[in-house]
Order: sequence, then C-alpha cells, then structure tokens
Amino acid sequence: MRNSTYRNPQLNANGELTHLLSIDGLPREALLRILDTASSFLEVSDRDVKKVPLLRGKSVFNLFFENSTRTRTTFEIAAKRLSADVINLDVARSSTAKGETLLDTIDNLVAMHADMFVVRHASSGAPYLIVDHLHRIGRSDVHVVNAGDGRHAHPTQGLLDMYTIRHYKKDFSNLTVAIVGDILHSRVARSDIYALNTLGAGEVRAIGPQTLLPTAIDKMGVRVFNTLQEGLKGCDVIIMLRLQNERMNGALLPSAREYFKHYGLTPETLALAKPEAIVMHPGPMNRGVEIDSEVADGSQAVILPQVTFGIAVRMAVMSLLAGN
Repeated sequence: MRNSTYRNPQLNANGELTHLLSIDGLPREALLRILDTASSFLEVSDRDVKKVPLLRGKSVFNLFFENSTRTRTTFEIAAKRLSADVINLDVARSSTAKGETLLDTIDNLVAMHADMFVVRHASSGAPYLIVDHLHRIGRSDVHVVNAGDGRHAHPTQGLLDMYTIRHYKKDFSNLTVAIVGDILHSRVARSDIYALNTLGAGEVRAIGPQTLLPTAIDKMGVRVFNTLQEGLKGCDVIIMLRLQNERMNGALLPSAREYFKHYGLTPETLALAKPEAIVMHPGPMNRGVEIDSEVADGSQAVILPQVTFGIAVRMAVMSLLAGN
C-alpha cells in the first residue's frame, strides 16, 4: 500500500500529466483526455491524421535501446505531424555501446536542448530512472514517454488498444475482453489490463497456458481461463499476443505447433465469440503460431486500423505532455 506522501512521478504538483510511464496509477479522466485528444487529430471518415504545429520548435529524441520498427516509426510520424524536430539515436553506434551510462547519455542530450525523450529499453524501470534523474538535475521541463520497458509497461500501445476498442464498441461497461497468449512476458497485456479496469470494462479475461500466466494474475482484476474454448465464449473483443521468445528463460512450451493447436485463433475458435467480436494484435504477428492468416486478414480483424490509430494516440500523448 502506498503511503500518503506518494506522488505519481507521471503527474506534476497540479495533477497534470507531465510524463507517460505506465497506465497503472493514472486516473480514468487522464486516459479519457488522451483518447479524446487523439480523436481530435483523427479524421475518422478516412482515417487521415491531421498535421498541426503544436510542437514546432521542440526536439523529440527517440531512444530505442530495443528493436521495434513499428513503434519507433509511428512515434516518429506522430512527432513530425506535430511539427517537432525528431532525432533518432542510433543506439548500436551510440556512446552507450562504447560504455557510457544511460544517464550520461541523457545529460548530453539535455545539453543539446532535448524537450522530450521517447524511450524503449529492455530493462523494466529505465524510463522511471530517467525521470528521477531529470528531476534531480532540475530539468522537470523535459518530458519522458515510455515506449516499452522490459516486461513492465507499454502505455501508448495500451492506449491505442483502448482507442480501437472505443472506436468500434463505443462503451466499455458491457464489454467482455479476452487477452490471449503469453501474458507472463507481455508489457502490452499489463498495460491493457490496467487500462480496461480503469475504464470500467465489464469483464477482462486472461487466456493462456499456466506456464505463460503471471503468478496471482487474478489479483489484477481478470478472470483466468486455461482453455481457449472456454475463455472465448461470448467475448466482444479478442486481443491476441505474440509469443515473446526473446524474453523466455527455458522451454515454457512443447513447440509452436502445439501452442497453435491449443491457443491459436482460427475461424473455428473465433466463432465461439460474439458474431460482431473484433480481433486485435499489437504486432508483429506470428501467423500460424498465435493467429491463423484467415482470421488476421478477415473482416473481424482491426489490426491495421490499430496502427493508424496509434499515430493519433501518440500525437495526443506528446501534445498533452508539452502542455497543449
């Protein structure tokens, strides 16, 4: 239990969002403000994201210490559509690869007049470390966006997932949402679970083999199912997750083929959900491992719209952090 002196590092003294590190701990109003701001950037009729001058003259540094073409590209597009100057740090050739510490790198980039850092890191908590350091050196005016840290959180992916659900389903209160697959290693799953519960989803289900579910996951406000057939019954939204092979220690599954047999989303298992259920995936997809191509390319899949919505959501986050 947090003590009475605890202050969320994502919020300033007035309770305004100044960094985005995790969905956990953010009030419902903050999430809705981000979703509503994203709507203002998006022409839903043709899914065309408007360009605006809100970050003109600002410098946004993409610090991706972990590979991610999709996330880095959408952040770059979002920043450019806000008219920011975008600098992509080549981590493989950066000073950190030569032994410089993460915080020394931050100090040097702050000296280059950075206004915002978008950080993706393999270590959980790295963005929090940066925020704490910026506070200690008196640079709380520099904002940090967590683009994924270890197994901990991926808040903008969680927010774009919520935007997608709200776009297609309008209201969260009566929805049954299933999150399927490797929840143990998924920062997306954690962000989605916190967001769905904060926004008042009717029921959140976690479906996966016992070896890929976190200990005491039921305490996160989800209903646990170990079989796809039981878990998908009556669902409105299905969020499929990628097997995070790069984060697994040891063999947690017999084989990818065996996993697909029991947990892969096929037209047959999709039929167990409601007829109007939507299928989501944070990407990249492993076709034939967690999802069948016929489902991924089918009429119920909203996987590509998720990517487009992600640009507007990331624009919303960066513009709100910058005080617009």
